[in-house]
Amino acid sequence: MELELRRIARKSEYTIGRLYINGVYFCDTLEDYDRLYFGKKKVAGKTAIPAGRYNVTLNNYSPRFGNKEPYKSLANGCVPLICKVRGFSGVRIHIGNDANDTEGCLLVGLNTKVGMLTKSRETYELLWTKYLAPVQKRHEPCYITIK
Repeated sequence: MELELRRIARKSEYTIGRLYINGVYFCDTLEDYDRLYFGKKKVAGKTAIPAGRYNVTLNNYSPRFGNKEPYKSLANGCVPLICKVRGFSGVRIHIGNDANDTEGCLLVGLNTKVGMLTKSRETYELLWTKYLAPVQKRHEPCYITIK
């Protein structure tokens, strides 16, 4: 499965994007400020994921989120992990509403409020049940390209 993140708004406090699954729009995304795009240095937990193509691991238990709902009931505590992001560790796709929730990760939802996501939990649950869980079950690869 191919995920593609197209960033559409790079602001000083956050970055808004659109997530496509196999070329079809799925939802909006929110990340930290895209410091690297503007030639600035990475700040731990406050920098958007560098552009590139990455493998996404779907069977990786999250020590931070694993015992929380909906992650626990949906996937036994597994939360999608974006692998081998240079200079970053533990970069995941998860639920959240604003840049304070990202800590360098990718949040999913609907960008119906300036600088925020709404319906993040519902969006994540749909992403997992309709797309990611079947890929995980079939042991198929999953990639994300970030632009």
